[in-house]
Amino acid sequence: MTGAHETFDATAALRRWEESGAGWRVLSRSADQVTIGLYECTGGQEVDRFTSTDPALLRYLGDRSSSEDLD
Repeated sequence: MTGAHETFDATAALRRWEESGAGWRVLSRSADQVTIGLYECTGGQEVDRFTSTDPALLRYLGDRSSSEDLD
């Protein structure tokens, strides 16, 4: 749980999601914002999504559109 003074680290969250074997997809992207959908390990149902303007996340994603794309 994130306290009031803590911030959400989108890159760390996405890496944990990948490391658990689950997938993600870019749902929308602009030059300074991205919305990511998080999916079950089976690649099926969307479990959650988040939108971020974090430059570190945008750099981490590069031009990938899903967890199935190679870095």
